[in-house]
Amino acid sequence: MTGTSRAQAWTSSPERGSQSAIRLGVWTARRLGRPLARLLLYPVCLYFLASSPSAVRASSAYLRRALGRAPHLTDRFVHFLTFARCLLDRVFLLGEQSDAFEITVHGEEILRAIESQGGGCILLGAHFGSFEVARAIGRRRRRDLPISLLMYEENAQKIRAALAAINPNLATEVIGLGRLDSLITVAERLQRGHFIGVLADRNVDGRDLVRYPFLGTQAAFPQGPFRVAMLLQRPVVMMTGIYRGGRRYEVHFELLTEASEARPCDAAAWLDNIMTRYVARLENSCRDAPFNWFNFYDFWA
Repeated sequence: MTGTSRAQAWTSSPERGSQSAIRLGVWTARRLGRPLARLLLYPVCLYFLASSPSAVRASSAYLRRALGRAPHLTDRFVHFLTFARCLLDRVFLLGEQSDAFEITVHGEEILRAIESQGGGCILLGAHFGSFEVARAIGRRRRRDLPISLLMYEENAQKIRAALAAINPNLATEVIGLGRLDSLITVAERLQRGHFIGVLADRNVDGRDLVRYPFLGTQAAFPQGPFRVAMLLQRPVVMMTGIYRGGRRYEVHFELLTEASEARPCDAAAWLDNIMTRYVARLENSCRDAPFNWFNFYDFWA
């Protein structure tokens, strides 16, 4: 199985699940509350640790690179547990309960400057920590802050279902990639001052991939999200929402390119430069908080 097909398999895994499972999970979390729901994550993670050998192998391969040593069984368990805790916190972060968390923000002035100029930027994230925490702090500042998510259509349908179960007001903020009108929709929302979030470290169709040094060897990253930013000529900001344990999250914003720089004479050089910066920043984040990266398939295949 290729790295691409492994990525496709992971996107259809129980991480996103059926609509009924999503509703049940949301209902359980709300009924029990966060402290009791977190206790249930221990047996759930033990189950997946015992029953998902391919995900465990992928976790081990990644942790070996990020930690710089052979991971222990406890390391693999903490990796799964960190993922589960971030998933659980989605229910509360998207359910307008962000005040229950301690969120430290670095680089918020970057977004304030963009917003003061009319808004509209590409927020590049990764399957790392929590993207939802960035949306939560945006809404904490301004409840009508327009934030949309751009993702592959299959995942978009499932995320819409999850959002509808948690907070119906958020369900329309997801834009599906691969549709004829996707780019037009993104351009229209950017024109209206939206912040468009996209996770740029995974590609499920295997097209338009470029390999960059990442955690000690070459890994493939998709050019698509960066091409969108170049075509639409908007500022590009990298966002990482790091889970630090307990109720603590740390959010970092870093400007990768100004709007005026997204009009390159040499498109290939521009893409290479911004992707090199993105991958280097992601690598730094993985070394700083290794249990926060959630690509449970052979990323380097």
